Amino acid sequence: MGRLVFFTKEAFRALRRNGAPSLAAIVTTVVTVILLGVLIPIFQTTQAKSNQVRSQLDIQAAIYDDATPAEISALKTKLEGIPHVASVTFISKSQALATLKSELKDKSIVQQLHTNPLPASFEIKADDASNLPAIREAIIPTGPNGKPRPISPIVQNIFNRQQAAQQIAQVTSALKIVLTVMTALLIAASLMLVGNTIRLSIYTRRREVEVMRLVGATRWFIRWPFMIEGVVVGFAGGLVAILILWLGKITIVDPLSKTFSFLAAQNNSTLSFPLLVGILFGAAVLVSAIGSGVTLRRFLKV
Repeated sequence: MGRLVFFTKEAFRALRRNGAPSLAAIVTTVVTVILLGVLIPIFQTTQAKSNQVRSQLDIQAAIYDDATPAEISALKTKLEGIPHVASVTFISKSQALATLKSELKDKSIVQQLHTNPLPASFEIKADDASNLPAIREAIIPTGPNGKPRPISPIVQNIFNRQQAAQQIAQVTSALKIVLTVMTALLIAASLMLVGNTIRLSIYTRRREVEVMRLVGATRWFIRWPFMIEGVVVGFAGGLVAILILWLGKITIVDPLSKTFSFLAAQNNSTLSFPLLVGILFGAAVLVSAIGSGVTLRRFLKV
């Protein structure tokens, strides 16, 4: 216990004596944690929002107005039996008109209609948006003559957002790659930057390390104060960064989440804010401590 107290005192004494390198290490840690604390939620929010949009994609199977209730029920049973179909919902003509009216800004357009031109339809949702083309093919398969033929004669038309689904899948895949590469590069750059800053701090005290080695001090006796110093640097830098991230969340992100759905999607992410800051804080302390111990090796070879 007495040795730990001695090591801790030596670490704080070195921090006070080498204020500029220590401050540089703390600032580097703060900047690194803030950048990671911003980029990781962006990645999660993008993923959550893309999944939300993909889940809203569906296929609409319009049916003829003279379809009987028995034919409608039989078609629904067939649709529910198609692989990868998650749900099938019948939408009547009146419901379709009400939905159109709610989506239009100019309500007078609907009010001027003397009849309801919209057909009844089935809304078919897939378990995954990538399965929409296969479901569409199952609803209107290719007949013996090479032409598409619906699975029921009451099916009038099929319309979906297949192109939108493909575009969303392409954009999501590209965005995942870009953000993954950016995250990896940022983590690598952060480790190198923190390591170099710690190396600079140790380099200014290399003579002290050499003297301690020459008088017979063991390597771990020399290393422990530097590692404790790294823990203090990581703790201080991580604490300041987390405070800045927390202030940014409650003053900027949370208020804007009520207006922008993209920011609101962060609430559906798997990594919550407390867990994120906990991971970042632990990583800041661990990287600084390990960086101090590893960087010191070259100066212990006397």
